[in-house]
Amino acid sequence: MHQAPLPPLPTGFKADVSVRLREVQAFVLRCPSPVPVRTSFGTMHDRPAVFVRAQDADGAIGWGEIWCNFPACGAEHRARLLETVIAPLVLNQTFANPAQAFGYVSQKTDILALQAGEPGPLAQVAAGLDLALWDLCARRAGLPLFRLLGGKAPQVPVYASGINPDGALDVVRGKHAQGYRAFKLKIGFDDRQDLDRLASVREWLGPHAGLMADVNQAWDLPRALAMLPLLEPLGLAWLEEPLRADSAMDAWQQLRAHTRMPLAAGENMAGERSFGAAIDSGAFGVVQPDLAKWGGISGCWPVIAHIGRAGVRYCPHYLGAGVGLMASAHVLAAAGGDGWLEVDANDNLLRSLLAPAFARVVDGHITLDDAPGIGVVPDIVALQRACSVF
Repeated sequence: MHQAPLPPLPTGFKADVSVRLREVQAFVLRCPSPVPVRTSFGTMHDRPAVFVRAQDADGAIGWGEIWCNFPACGAEHRARLLETVIAPLVLNQTFANPAQAFGYVSQKTDILALQAGEPGPLAQVAAGLDLALWDLCARRAGLPLFRLLGGKAPQVPVYASGINPDGALDVVRGKHAQGYRAFKLKIGFDDRQDLDRLASVREWLGPHAGLMADVNQAWDLPRALAMLPLLEPLGLAWLEEPLRADSAMDAWQQLRAHTRMPLAAGENMAGERSFGAAIDSGAFGVVQPDLAKWGGISGCWPVIAHIGRAGVRYCPHYLGAGVGLMASAHVLAAAGGDGWLEVDANDNLLRSLLAPAFARVVDGHITLDDAPGIGVVPDIVALQRACSVF
């Protein structure tokens, strides 16, 4: 068992977690990326972010973030969805807790998502709002978010992610010098080159350091089965998304039956039913919900509890800006267990300026402080100015 079962939200809170919103705003920012981030399905040439600012009737404020990595032009669309569709549903209504608000928004937009063919964007907006509401409740209580959620220890294990195929070993060396002790490389490009890069990194790290590979859904089942025996000697902590996320569960189970490596997925899953089927299938050793992409805290907390009951490893997916990264760190701290938090190794001012705790990685861990909420308050004007001169 990797973590103790979690209590269901929203029970057990000593602080007031009721919500009555007066204002909800979206802010779109975009930061140039000096080194484009490559995946098997496309390249990120800049780093967009959509931040959510929620203010309650008494003036308390909380911040959240909406997933918007791909395509980058979708950031503005998600901001408009928040302001024109989601915000009118929740303003001037009283909810006992953020989970009740999340359930209400999800129910009210369920048919719209089908009609518009946009279940993903609407779910992402609901998730970002939920993050803002939990941050608001924690700030109002004067507690760091992880303590509001019942967490005790502020230390969070982290790993360096998003490592491009070109110059991978140099990036690993640099991140190791900064205190990281686990690393995930992107593969799914050229099989021979992928294997050579992983082998060179493993040789430099030694046999015991954490090394993972992310295929980004690039393989079909025959190709994945052919790659497994070639990857086995590398001692990977997990192999991430070797198949399309929507592959039949028996394909994942067949793959699992042919390898000792844990399989990982979850960033492209949505809904308790989908996560439940994946966890119960036995195919996955690592499950990776993304709080800003689906569920926020209210939706993902029951999933995290299910992960714990199944003895599977919870490792939050995250590759956005600093607000969502800080929220993810607090949730992992609250959940406990032996999971690692994903931290993008690529330059992104919208991450580094808003997640100062990640500038101090010590032996593979960061330490959260006791600042209320997620511990940071975005200065939108200063961020805009910083990105414009980057």
